[in-house]
Amino acid sequence: SMALGKRRKARTLALLFCVATFTTLLFSYTLRDPSVYFFKFASRLSDNLFSRGPCACGQCMTEPEDDPWFTERFNQSIQPLMSRENSALSDETFKWWQWLQSERQPANFSWVVEELFQLIPDGALYMDAGPERCRTCAVVGNSGNLKGSQYGRLIDSSDFIIRMNQAPTLGFEEDVGTKTTHHVMYPESAKDLDNGTSLVLIPFKTLDLQWIISALTTGTIKHTYVPVMSRIKANKDKVVIYSPTFFKYVYESWLEGHGRYPSTGFLSLLLAVHICDKVSVFGFGADQYGNWHHYWEENSLAGAFRHTGVHDGDYEYNVTLLLADKHKIQMFKGR
Repeated sequence: SMALGKRRKARTLALLFCVATFTTLLFSYTLRDPSVYFFKFASRLSDNLFSRGPCACGQCMTEPEDDPWFTERFNQSIQPLMSRENSALSDETFKWWQWLQSERQPANFSWVVEELFQLIPDGALYMDAGPERCRTCAVVGNSGNLKGSQYGRLIDSSDFIIRMNQAPTLGFEEDVGTKTTHHVMYPESAKDLDNGTSLVLIPFKTLDLQWIISALTTGTIKHTYVPVMSRIKANKDKVVIYSPTFFKYVYESWLEGHGRYPSTGFLSLLLAVHICDKVSVFGFGADQYGNWHHYWEENSLAGAFRHTGVHDGDYEYNVTLLLADKHKIQMFKGR
C-alpha cells in the first residue's frame, strides 16, 4: 500500500506539472497574440482560475496598467446614454449643446425629457462591465473602403453591430454584413429600422427630442431646419438617446475642440469605447485611392463630408488611428 501511495503521489505531481506547464505555455502564447481563437476558451479559464481582469476578453478596453494618453481622456463616470437620472444638464453643457444648431424658441428641456421617458425605456443601459463580461462590438462606418472588402461575416460575428445614418445593408451583405443591433441617427438622417434594432438618437437640440416622441406617436413634426420623416418604424422599447453631456465630453476630451462638433462616426466610435470590451472598426477613413465617399455611392468623388467645415475629419481619423495604435480598437481598413 506504501508503493501504491507513492505511485499516487507521483501521478498527482505529474498531473500538477502538466497543468503548470500548459498554463505557462498558454500565458506566454496568449500574451504574444491575444487574438488567436483557439486559445480564447483556455485563456478565459486561466483568467478565471488566476487573476480577474476588468473583463472576460483576452484584452479589455480598460486595463490596470493603462496607457497615459488613454487614461487622460477616458472618463468612465460619464454615461453615454441618457436616463431620467442623468438627464439634467449643467448650464455650461446646456449652453454648448443649444449652440450646436441654435433653435429660436426651444421648448422646456426638462418637460420634454419627462415626456420622452414616459415613452421610451429609462435606465442605465450597458453599464454592466465586469470580469464576467466579454462584449465584442463592430462599429461600421460608411466609407467606400468597404466595397469588395468581404468583411460581412466578420462584422456579423460581433455581439453589438453599430451602424449609422443611411447605411444600407441590402445588396452589400458580403462586404458590410446583415445584422444591426444599434443604429445611430439624428432626425435629418433618419431611416426605418426593424424591431430587433435599437435606435440611438443623437440630439443636437430640444426639437430633436420632441421629434423622436412625435415620430413614434402622432407624427406632427415634419420639419426641423429641413423636412424630416414625420413617422419612423422603430421599436420604441429599444430607443436610446445619446447624452448631450457625453457628446460634449467626446468633443472636449477626445477631439480637444477640433471642428464644430464630432461626426456621427466618431460619436458612434466613442459610444462603443465606453460600452464594449473589444471594439472592431470598419469603414472609417478614405478608400485606397484616397477618396472619401460612401460604399453605396457609385461616384467615388462624392466626398462631401470632407468639405463641410463642421467636422475635422483628419483630426478625428488621427485619434482613431491612435486608439488602434494603443490596442484599444482594431481597425479594418478594407480595400
